[in-house]
Amino acid sequence: MDNKEYKAGFVTLIGRPNVGKSTLMNHLIGQKIAITSAKPQTTRNRIRTVLTTDKGQIVFLDTPGIHRAKNRLGDYMVNAAEHTLEEADVILWLVEPTNYIGAGERHIIEELKKVKTPIILVINKTDTVKKDAILSFIDTYRRELDFAEIVPVSALKGDNTEELVDCIFQYLPEGHAFFDEDTVTDQPMRQIVAELIREKALRLLEEEVPHGVAVSIESMKESGRSASKGRGTSHGRDSSHGRNTSHGRICHIEAAIVCERDSHKGIIIGKGGQMLKKIGTEARKEIEEMLEMQVNLQLFVKVKKDWRDSDYLLKNFGYNPKDISST
Repeated sequence: MDNKEYKAGFVTLIGRPNVGKSTLMNHLIGQKIAITSAKPQTTRNRIRTVLTTDKGQIVFLDTPGIHRAKNRLGDYMVNAAEHTLEEADVILWLVEPTNYIGAGERHIIEELKKVKTPIILVINKTDTVKKDAILSFIDTYRRELDFAEIVPVSALKGDNTEELVDCIFQYLPEGHAFFDEDTVTDQPMRQIVAELIREKALRLLEEEVPHGVAVSIESMKESGRSASKGRGTSHGRDSSHGRNTSHGRICHIEAAIVCERDSHKGIIIGKGGQMLKKIGTEARKEIEEMLEMQVNLQLFVKVKKDWRDSDYLLKNFGYNPKDISST
């Protein structure tokens, strides 16, 4: 292909929490990188993933949902989202299919008015409404901003997502690829593993433990032979082993689930260690699929009170406080 026709650029996904940004990004790149759950504010870091086709390369920046921050972690998340507006060649603003524009969307509209970047409005979750209602949602939003395009999709079902990719390429600049064609993400593997564990904890704990849960990878190393048998579940620790670790490669991972209160620790461990074991079992299966090797995953639980307001602990868990603007 002639290099002059090749396009490459950065596309940021923004929107309120739980509008489906991570689900959409995972679908577009054809691989799960960002975690998803029914809880809002699941994504905490800016996640960079790469889609390479014959037409060019799209570098997606999935961001935390824009919301009213209640602590230092919230400040970090909102700033991570809003700062990507300055770096993108195209902005995808995801909204739900509704005629109601709430305070959160109004705040995003005011932020978008400040940029000159092409904005594509993506009306997500179209599988949840009648098709003849979608036109009214488009009319509601087109009055608010001068969008480059408005594209209705279902990230969950994959409806209209190929058309969205074609639409994005229309607004990207010509240029060389930023990453090798086999690159899917620039996220460190340890961080992806930590996020997969956190996803399983969020889903299995449901409403029992508030959002103050982090995961820290204490160690992660690979060997060519099996590990010794685990100690089972005791003192808030769970060992989840692969199906057969006697042959081939195995990755040994020790990870801590961090919560804010002693009462939360008991809930995460569960009666007889059953909840922690379930989190470990579900996480291990997905980590094995991603790493394409057997995994020996050991989980334990730590209590770090008010970690979401500690710059030191935020940095330890991968949220750099230096990225938090003072404004």
